[in-house]
Amino acid sequence: MKNMIWYFVIYLIIINLIAFFTMYIDKRKAKYGKWRIPEQTLFILALIGGSIGAIAGMYTFRHKTKKLRFSIGFPVILVLQIILIFSIWNDFIK
Repeated sequence: MKNMIWYFVIYLIIINLIAFFTMYIDKRKAKYGKWRIPEQTLFILALIGGSIGAIAGMYTFRHKTKKLRFSIGFPVILVLQIILIFSIWNDFIK
């Protein structure tokens, strides 16, 4: 049980770092007019657990902040993930 939680925490740290740096890379590519990372990829990273990193990257690098799809979408994904984690945790505790 404790190992499973530990692995989950490590996974969340890694996926959030990946999402954060992906926002940085996409911002740099946008700045220099290079090939961009697809928006779908950014959303997938958020959906698979990197929503905190994606939000942090979005505001740290001021990237995609004017697009409602991102400024609303990433926080909604985060809230849904938090609800999911708490519901799983409550079911597990019972």
